Amino acid sequence: MIFGILNVTDDSFSDGGRFLEAGAAIAQAEALAAAGADVIDIGAASSNPKAAPVPPEVEIARLAAILPALKAKGLKVSIDTFSPPVQRWALAEGVDFLNDIHGFPDDALYPELAKSPCGLVVMHMVQEEGVAVGMDVPTSEIFARVTRFFDHRIAALTGAGVARSRLILDPGMGFFLGRDPANSFEMLRRLPELKARYGLPLLVSVSRKSFLRGGQPPDAPAVLGATLAAEFEAAAGGADILRTHAPGPLRSGLNILKELGKIR
Repeated sequence: MIFGILNVTDDSFSDGGRFLEAGAAIAQAEALAAAGADVIDIGAASSNPKAAPVPPEVEIARLAAILPALKAKGLKVSIDTFSPPVQRWALAEGVDFLNDIHGFPDDALYPELAKSPCGLVVMHMVQEEGVAVGMDVPTSEIFARVTRFFDHRIAALTGAGVARSRLILDPGMGFFLGRDPANSFEMLRRLPELKARYGLPLLVSVSRKSFLRGGQPPDAPAVLGATLAAEFEAAAGGADILRTHAPGPLRSGLNILKELGKIR
């Protein structure tokens, strides 16, 4: 499955400001779907290290300006937010997925999560709150940190009545795993272990991230190539969902890998 990234923000690292206006956002959502995205993953507040805080009411206003149109077009929608008020709003709107970079730490929200049928993307992040800051985490420790986090969070959510079958695990990539690019490559290599340990769907989001760029702009052609290579490696390693800015090239490449029997 492919999640197409739609940033309704003014400071996202890759495309901030391009889709802040509702008409542009709706057109981009349609373009992502036409290119091969199964789900439109909408973020109305950036989480990169340079992002400014966005009040929940502003997030909700940005989302409310486009969500009805996307639902009317029959598009599946995921809301990418770590704000509990925004998550409550999204649950009430009946979105298909919630995507939280902190993996739903607020247990006050758990009764509402348990009642909803939506899929929950439980993402790991090396810090406990806020946007990514680029912490220093030894590569030798990163896999154990990820599994400890998932062990705890899965137990907490299922213990509160959230069906395990609704959980999707995202180990985080780039600055979410720390400052060292080696941490992201370590997690890519060890995705099969993560899959075997939990038996749950894995979501991987490497698209245009700094550990692949080598200082180049996010939309440089070389970055597209690096992104595709990492995405194909993730698919071969057991990722069930790939979250990307460019679903068209990814879908074409995945079709070839399937034809060759490299992925299912």
